[in-house]
Amino acid sequence: MMRTSGKIFFLLLTLGLLLGAAPSLHASTIYDLTVDHCGGGCGPVGTIFGTVTLDDNGTGVDVRVHLNTGFAYANTGAVDHQAFKFNGAGIVLADIVIDAHTPALTKNTGNFNGDGTGLFKYGISCNSCGGGLSGAFSNDIVFHVLNAEISDLTGANSSGFVFVADVGNLSTGKTGPVAATPQDDVTITTVVTPEPASIVLLGFGLLGVGLLARKKIS
Repeated sequence: MMRTSGKIFFLLLTLGLLLGAAPSLHASTIYDLTVDHCGGGCGPVGTIFGTVTLDDNGTGVDVRVHLNTGFAYANTGAVDHQAFKFNGAGIVLADIVIDAHTPALTKNTGNFNGDGTGLFKYGISCNSCGGGLSGAFSNDIVFHVLNAEISDLTGANSSGFVFVADVGNLSTGKTGPVAATPQDDVTITTVVTPEPASIVLLGFGLLGVGLLARKKIS
């Protein structure tokens, strides 16, 4: 009886370890920046200027703003001198954490407007950059919004825009806002990402199954 109880306990322990190794779900949403509000146009019709990728990390949202080849972040009054603008439901400025960047970037809050793209509450700016493309940079803007979900950052403003970036065409010199609408939400992906601790638990669980099978054979 004790021997059977021991086997049952071992099986339950192994099952618990295997369940502990269940993978977590990681949601990603990608928006294309397609709406051209640049003076004279920053690109031909149909140009995708870049992407905004949002990853739900379980405690907040990781945001990466990427510009495609041939474009760079500009610094113009048309976007209230914000390289990137967005809104956030239920968040405060302290929730926004920007990754180290060259040139240095600053988080801001206000009523940012520009060239028909409507009002936005939050912005990421380069205070040391010159006007227009004189201080242009093209490396990604990466920041994190704590205590938020993707849906908190993706509501359209009164003009129908979700995000706006201030960009310039490096060939033509044209600058101004490019925006994303809810229709530019092109990808929603669910990715299975087991955590390292879960992988260790899975290893112990499989080891337990193997030992039990070996003992049963012997």
